[in-house]
Amino acid sequence: MSTTRHLVNRRRRLATAPPRTPGAETDPAPEQTTATTAAEPPRTAESTATDLITDPDPDATAGSDAAPDAPADAPRATASRLRVGLPAALCALTVLLGAFAAWAFTSADSLRDEPARQNTALTDIGRTSEVKGRISEAVGAVFSYDYASPARSDRAASTYLTGRAVRQHKDMLADVREQAPKQKLVLTTTVTESGVEFLDGDRARLLIFADQSNTRTGKDEETTYAAAMFAVDAVRRGDTWLIAAIDTFTR
Repeated sequence: MSTTRHLVNRRRRLATAPPRTPGAETDPAPEQTTATTAAEPPRTAESTATDLITDPDPDATAGSDAAPDAPADAPRATASRLRVGLPAALCALTVLLGAFAAWAFTSADSLRDEPARQNTALTDIGRTSEVKGRISEAVGAVFSYDYASPARSDRAASTYLTGRAVRQHKDMLADVREQAPKQKLVLTTTVTESGVEFLDGDRARLLIFADQSNTRTGKDEETTYAAAMFAVDAVRRGDTWLIAAIDTFTR
């Protein structure tokens, strides 16, 4: 029964097969296949491993072929990042420049309002020299005293002192006035150096360095010397500078 089915199937294949040319080989494929199969050695574990090494995975090969294309995309990615980052950097720079401009404007305004910027002692040499000369003369006159002519000291005080300095001068020379007739005292004050600390219009402050000599002209004549340092506030009245306050740096 199987032989009959085999014949039927063979006839069907022959009926559907294309016509063959004369002289052509009939069905060489089975023999070639059989020969190839017979010549092929049996596959072992070692040959399988060798095939895996020498014949890599097609997907891996495809991946390695695609790898060189990746650097080509790098410039585009870098350019994209630059396009995104550049506007942000420019915005940040604009904010920083604006903040710096505001700070500079505020600082300049505060410097214009700072009292030190109004101190013309740093720039007006003529006015600085004038106030130094007038106040040095005034200090020498009001802090000198002669027991034989006390009125001279009073005239100097009324000429060169004003405001709070009048009372301060009187308190400072109270002991000298009291002891002068008895000890025949002669007090002489000479300004050795002065500096204008502040000068603004009709107001000034000066630091004074002076030498003082106190001479007793009685039976036992004796002279003592001392150095003095103090500051004075001066004001301008007309063409004259007057001492308005005396600071001896004592509390």
